[in-house]
Amino acid sequence: MQKPPLNVVILAAGKGTRMYSDLPKVLHPLAGRPLLNHVLDTARNVDANKVCVVYGFGGNMVPDTIADQSIAWALQAEQNGTGHAMQQALPHLDVDATALMLLGDVPLIEESTCREVIQQAENGNLVVLTMNKTDPKGYGRIVRNADGNITSIVEHKDATEHQRTIREVNTGIMAAPVERLKKWLQQLRNDNQQGEYYLTDIIGMAVMEGLPVTSVQVKHEHEAMGINSKAELALAERIFQRRQADALLAKGVTLADPSRIDIRGSINCGRDVFIDINCLFEGDVELSDGVTIGPNCIIKNSCIASGTTIQANSVMEEARIGENTRIGPFARIRPGTVIENQAHVGNFVEVKNSRIGEGSKVNHLSYIGDSDVGCDVNVGAGTITCNYDGVNKHRTVIRDRAFIGSDSQLVAPVEIGEGATIAAGSTITKNAPAGELTLSRGKQVTISGWRRPEKKK
Repeated sequence: MQKPPLNVVILAAGKGTRMYSDLPKVLHPLAGRPLLNHVLDTARNVDANKVCVVYGFGGNMVPDTIADQSIAWALQAEQNGTGHAMQQALPHLDVDATALMLLGDVPLIEESTCREVIQQAENGNLVVLTMNKTDPKGYGRIVRNADGNITSIVEHKDATEHQRTIREVNTGIMAAPVERLKKWLQQLRNDNQQGEYYLTDIIGMAVMEGLPVTSVQVKHEHEAMGINSKAELALAERIFQRRQADALLAKGVTLADPSRIDIRGSINCGRDVFIDINCLFEGDVELSDGVTIGPNCIIKNSCIASGTTIQANSVMEEARIGENTRIGPFARIRPGTVIENQAHVGNFVEVKNSRIGEGSKVNHLSYIGDSDVGCDVNVGAGTITCNYDGVNKHRTVIRDRAFIGSDSQLVAPVEIGEGATIAAGSTITKNAPAGELTLSRGKQVTISGWRRPEKKK
């Protein structure tokens, strides 16, 4: 029998009063991305053929931020409950589909859990995801009959004293056939303490029709954790990061402290990779075999080849680093930089939109911008390439085996020939010929009788 198509509805219209922010709750960042993006990832991973997001607070801020043309957006102009939110999504759903209902502020729900819920719903059941809580205050209670079958979900404010002792609670995630869901949503009433249309009221309607109401229990309570405050957001961040750390450990990556790593994107590691404490990885990062990352580094959208060491407190963005290279400590590698095999970029060196050739060294206190540096070049301490004339950027070319003395300024556009030597303290404004010593200094003089100024009494 062919499976029905899957439609996923994500309820994301809430304000999030306890966030104390003008930003809609679902746009607050988790691992550098909006909460809603994490739920959207889950929806795509379970092979939804259609995703509908119900938005409300913040107007078009949510769809404008997500900017995904494949999503069907449904506006809930007034927040009149979860049932009312689902009513706004109905026109976008396929009548022959199974609908999985997720929450935009529950970002840690796992794909495997969703698949279990979907599988039961594909049989025509109404499926509720539940969990047991030691303190169920504020949650809707799962009410079962003597046979253990679900008969209703009662919201906390509407529950009797006996019902409030029930510890099995509703997570807000459920699935059902769209055809039945459409009929139930049309029958909702708001005669309750909140004056809202509760989606959970469809449970009683299914029971009245004799439709099986089944449940799936979450494997880990944090899967169903809703984000309603900055404290809960911070807790979710640590849970999310620990998940990613555990995934790296399972693949053989050595982490100095799994609780002190942050991944805001994806990281692909080879064998024998070591990552020290307090490192941040953003975007897509690739670390090949034998790479070592020192403490307090930030690496974004970069590829680091095998055997390379990134020393402490270095920052790297949109760069490609070769094999057996040493970067840092305290180096800044900016976008557009390629550093070839066995090169050294040392402490307090900044490289931007440049190529550093194989075996070359820029070890101390230098700025290399918009430059092409050949192989086996030595750049002395305090050297800068003056690449900006106030309006335009210009390139500096340093050919193979050149030697740049300390405290030199190379004023672009300029070329340093192969094997050339630039004397320390030179300001080079014209091309320096290959194999020759070029220097540009004022005449050294001594002023007899000169005295340092003294501090006035």
